[in-house]
Amino acid sequence: MGADREGGSRRTPGRAVAYVACGAVLLTGCASMPDGGDLRGVESTPRQETQVRVFPMPPREDAPPSEIVQGFLEALTSDDPHYATAKQYLTAAAAKTWQPELSTTVLADGPDTQANSGGTRQDGVDFSFTLTGTKIALVDAQQSYTPTEGSYSRPVHLTRDKKSEQWRIDGLPQGVVMGQSDFQRNYMSANKYYFASDAAVGASSQPAAVADPVYVRRRVDPMTQIVRSLLNGPTTWLGPVVRSGFPTGTALRKGVGALTPDDRNRLTVPLNDKAARVGPAKCSEMAAQLLFTLQNLTPAVDEIELQAGGTQLCVLNEDGAAAVATHGSARRVDFLYFVDGQHRLVRIPAGSRSAKAEPVPGELGEGVRTLRSAAVSREEQTAAGVGLDGKALYVGSLASGGSLGEPVVRSTGRTEKDRLTTPSWDARGDLWVADRNPEDARLLVLPEGKGEPVEVQVPRLDGRIQSVRVAADGVRIALVVEKDGKQSLQVGRIERGEKDQVTGVPGVSVLELRSAAPQLEEVTTMSWAGDGRLVVAGREEGGVQQMRYVQVDGSMPEVPAPDALTGVKEIAASEGDRVPLVAYSVDGIVRLPDGAQWQTVVKDGSAPVYPG
Repeated sequence: MGADREGGSRRTPGRAVAYVACGAVLLTGCASMPDGGDLRGVESTPRQETQVRVFPMPPREDAPPSEIVQGFLEALTSDDPHYATAKQYLTAAAAKTWQPELSTTVLADGPDTQANSGGTRQDGVDFSFTLTGTKIALVDAQQSYTPTEGSYSRPVHLTRDKKSEQWRIDGLPQGVVMGQSDFQRNYMSANKYYFASDAAVGASSQPAAVADPVYVRRRVDPMTQIVRSLLNGPTTWLGPVVRSGFPTGTALRKGVGALTPDDRNRLTVPLNDKAARVGPAKCSEMAAQLLFTLQNLTPAVDEIELQAGGTQLCVLNEDGAAAVATHGSARRVDFLYFVDGQHRLVRIPAGSRSAKAEPVPGELGEGVRTLRSAAVSREEQTAAGVGLDGKALYVGSLASGGSLGEPVVRSTGRTEKDRLTTPSWDARGDLWVADRNPEDARLLVLPEGKGEPVEVQVPRLDGRIQSVRVAADGVRIALVVEKDGKQSLQVGRIERGEKDQVTGVPGVSVLELRSAAPQLEEVTTMSWAGDGRLVVAGREEGGVQQMRYVQVDGSMPEVPAPDALTGVKEIAASEGDRVPLVAYSVDGIVRLPDGAQWQTVVKDGSAPVYPG
């Protein structure tokens, strides 16, 4: 790319890449161009121009060591599928042992190169540099993104080839390294899908489809990349709680090139013989995983045909996939719920601006118990409410005549802020809530929203839980955790163990918490807003409150942030995109329809929630 990339600090020697866009070829570093100086005119490849392709230039004759290193770094940011040109900057031995797919290290700026003063002279037989920078993320061999921090420092060694007398790199770190702006241009986030291994949803007992986010190279056949990644199995973090419909060892048939849908948006996927003997039900699961995974890619895929050994196994469309598994982003939401000025649970049709709020059927809507917050089960037949003082949690039916009975959970915290959080329902129909009592802080789950609460084990929890939201898939949970006056957003994996011999209830744990919004030091509120995405209100250090979307892996999605809103206290979103984002702010309860500004729903109300 250009000499001064956005967010990058390194300088290029004036010959690195060729740009191909819309049929025109722009060459940089051709023989007729100057050998030195900075690139000008193309500061950075705009991310929205998806047709722009970047191809690397090979090393020129008699290039000095500094130019070899810079040319190699530039080649790492190109659209060369197998890094063939980057390998031309290496010795033959180094090219054989270098594994670019092992990892991608993302730096805040492009890597700086520092010549090692203790090395031998450039006119000798070897030379060395150190690549330096500030780490912000690592994408591992499974293409899984993890935020990280700290300094980056790796040596690069060059030697002069005895035969050609050309400088080449013979010692370098494994994987690739690039600046954040280059990473955003080169890579895209995509969800691949598996099935929750122990969570059935609703009366149909369908498994839940679970999003597993990975990063693939944006312009290097992303469709085939993501299919191969899906067949390779789930990432290590998600693996313990999901299963795949594909038999072990299933892969694309040897020799298969790029996967491209036909003019009817049908994609044919030829598999190896490991899948040749699957039955119709198993084949439908496999096709559903592929269809869920490819739905948001371009070009569109509306139908999957699976083949093995040249024989058609099955064909599945979107309706067929919906019959195989539940999909959080495809779930229909009927109502938006909130607590009105009389502290009752009320509802309006989802997406409605002008409809009058009506109390829900049952005692939660009758004001028998005054409420401060509530949650509605995903099938919208049961609700849970926290009393106005935060001490008690009630569960009742959303049916006329339904009664609440005694509280199912009580807190003895001294103040309202030290008592119960807003509850949350998972895909199994279990109810989650946290008790913020400093003397007895705990995370609880009530199987099917009734019976004795089960205390959830949260190993390595560093702080006190302030907010709880369970994903539609039932195997991931988002927590706002407070420590030393700062609030962070953490996402954990829900695991259920063996049943207790006395109660018959399985033990429940939340494991491997990881940060989903590492840039924020204060998180006010959050909600799931997609299969692998959340919407958050919070602020960075020294900043003002803002709203943004974040991915569960801690990366930033390529969607614009919601319009600014003053004094956000609570957010309500749905995993699907069919209902608007809703918030409770200083202006009351407001909604954000597509393509419009925030609109007031009611001024006298609080605690808005969609089912979940």
